Amino acid sequence: MTVPLSALLLLFVGSGAAALIYETVWLQLLQLVIGSSAVSVGVLLGTFMGGMCLGSLWLPRVISDRRHPLRVYALLEVGVGACGLVLLIAMPLVGRVYFATGGDGGGDLLARGIVAAVCLLPPTVLMGATLPAVSRWIETTPEGASWLGWFYAGNIAGAVCGCLGAGFYLLRYYDMATATFVAVGLNVVVAALAWRLAGGSDVRLKPDATNDLPFGVASGFSRTGVYLAIALSGFAALAGEVIWTRQVGLLFGATVYTFSIILAAFLIGLGGGSAAGSVLGKHTRRPRLALACCQLLAAAAIAWTAHKLTVSFPYWPITPTLSPGFSVDFEMDFVRTLWAILPPAFFWGASFPLALASLAAAEQDSARLVGGVYAANTIGAVAGALLASLLLVSWIGSQRAQQLMMLTSILAAPAALGSIPSVRRAGFAGVVLLVALAVLDGALLAGVPPVPGLLIAYGRFTATVQGQAGEILYSGEGLHSSVAVSRLPNGRLGYHNAGKIQASSEPQDMRLQRMLGHLTTLVPKQARSVLVIGCGAGVTAGAVSIDPRVERVTIAEIEPLVPRVVSKYFGTENHHVIDNPKVRVRIDDARHFLLTSKEKFDAITSDPLDPWVKGAATLYTKEFFEAAKAHLNPGGVVTLFVQLYESTPEAVKSEMATFFTVFPNGIIAGNTFRGIGYDTVLLGQEGPTRIDVDALDARLTDPAYAPVAQSLRDVGVGSAVDLLASYAGRAADLRPWLQDAAINHDGDLRLHYLAGLGLNANEGDNVYAEILKYRRYPEDLFTGSEPTLAQLRSRISPQK
Repeated sequence: MTVPLSALLLLFVGSGAAALIYETVWLQLLQLVIGSSAVSVGVLLGTFMGGMCLGSLWLPRVISDRRHPLRVYALLEVGVGACGLVLLIAMPLVGRVYFATGGDGGGDLLARGIVAAVCLLPPTVLMGATLPAVSRWIETTPEGASWLGWFYAGNIAGAVCGCLGAGFYLLRYYDMATATFVAVGLNVVVAALAWRLAGGSDVRLKPDATNDLPFGVASGFSRTGVYLAIALSGFAALAGEVIWTRQVGLLFGATVYTFSIILAAFLIGLGGGSAAGSVLGKHTRRPRLALACCQLLAAAAIAWTAHKLTVSFPYWPITPTLSPGFSVDFEMDFVRTLWAILPPAFFWGASFPLALASLAAAEQDSARLVGGVYAANTIGAVAGALLASLLLVSWIGSQRAQQLMMLTSILAAPAALGSIPSVRRAGFAGVVLLVALAVLDGALLAGVPPVPGLLIAYGRFTATVQGQAGEILYSGEGLHSSVAVSRLPNGRLGYHNAGKIQASSEPQDMRLQRMLGHLTTLVPKQARSVLVIGCGAGVTAGAVSIDPRVERVTIAEIEPLVPRVVSKYFGTENHHVIDNPKVRVRIDDARHFLLTSKEKFDAITSDPLDPWVKGAATLYTKEFFEAAKAHLNPGGVVTLFVQLYESTPEAVKSEMATFFTVFPNGIIAGNTFRGIGYDTVLLGQEGPTRIDVDALDARLTDPAYAPVAQSLRDVGVGSAVDLLASYAGRAADLRPWLQDAAINHDGDLRLHYLAGLGLNANEGDNVYAEILKYRRYPEDLFTGSEPTLAQLRSRISPQK
């Protein structure tokens, strides 16, 4: 019995879907352990793809070709599923060991790499071996190489389904455990079908003698050129994915949904290109010429994508806030992403089957052929991902990095031809075509545009703020994010990250930042050591630093440009906090820093990026709040910024309910702007919270506290009563409102998905009005003289 090759194609679809579900879950789980910084993500991607590379090289050298290919494939799928189940249980255990040995904010690159390798190498090695395993079913002829390309395309098609299924359904409505079980189920089904198909079937290893071989397969130098070309193709592809993911995140908002859209569009291009390359590889007698043309066309397509993402899309006349709902946002963003990214991804996808066709020879072990090409492509991809994420963007910028990608693709073309005889076989017309494409690429190379400062500052609102945005004082592409500083015509400064204003010198923002910082140090009985999560404009950290009781301030900031450059522009507003000798800055993911630190603090204040920004929700989980509480000295406090704008009631409830789960006596302080609810501060204490209003007022009138008192007066807070009158409620009173809230856990990161739905929402005032319905004067919270309490009580009156 001969197994239909179309049946094997369907198996690869299922295998690809499971692989992308695993990749999404494992990278999310491991980022909780080693951090979500660019360094950590680079380590994770390098380890993941490195394991795939090792698997593709390992199988043909270790597994005998006498073993039935489909049975080997089935066992590999079972192994991947088993690893998926083991990792679901083992990763938290590995995390606990890692945190226990991390030292004082430790966990260096080597330690992170060891953790990633321990977790990811076993399953990814097995994943990388699946395509070489099944390839032994196929003859190493042009027609056989074509089918191998189709298997690769089918695997990518399944990956698209897995990517969208995980990002838009499994992780949105369920959790990482459920997503893992679905992937394991797919592995089991694929393995069972493969084993069933293997029963009674013949293993076909000999080629069909009627098939013509492609030209130039004998020369070792020529073969090396093909491997080099596919490696350079992989380098450009993954570098492009890294660079364009950041740019598309600016355009549409860096939510988990946007990242799923980007990956899906990229995979669709690769899959479509692989299918087209498989057809072309089967019918052309010059696959190397076709491979060379693909590299030159990919270079031109890189210029296309760069133009669309930086010159065209940002200025489309689109106002995101007019969108009627999430489904419309998805359609619009998905179509635009495809329009921009599909062309280069298509040519990179076509390169794989064309490389197979260029190297196919009758005497070869097909597993070695596929494993070698796949390994070369993956090695290039690892280099592209690591260099782009850890060096190129922050060193030379996206513009130069994309020009380097184009040069890489241009150089891959002569490598694909490999030798002078191969060039001769390409024929006069083929050489003319290659020269014409190279000239076109040279002309396009100089025209690759830089990322506009306006796009870095305003992201998806770039088109709507033209002429009103004032002056962009600074814009830069950092290691982790792109940041900007702007100045409006009225002189107000703005700090921009993730394509939006994160902090400013506007009155409403200054009041929030000062209130966040001063509540952090004024409420606890002692505040010698304070941890500030997120530097931003530095205003919160500056407010903390001028408290005379504070002896040491630690700022955990993920992006080096922020404290080094951005905060300098806000020196007047932040009391020149970065130059303060009692301040130290730690460049690290705040979660990773806290969990690997053995230091205790009297107070911790957290002002992270918006919870819809991918990675930010890890700073709002129950487990993270528990870790923060465990790092407090007796009587210590944790304060947390919770925005009401660009959010939904469900997201706000999730943030507050999760915080109050750990701090059941927590309270809310509100910040209004022109009478409208704008944002809030949550405050939780290691023990019961009691605030002596008179003692706090006396402290503010102490000459030693003159800078603190002036800082508060600058934002309209003239006394302790003024500050505490911002009280908006507490956990006990809000239980009815929060009873249906989704608690944000490490295992589901539900807030990522809830907050991402409110990216363009404007429901802050309604949310705040709902909170105030439950506000009651807390008799057991405030102490002091009766006149003072009477004044405060009159300011905190229940809403009728």
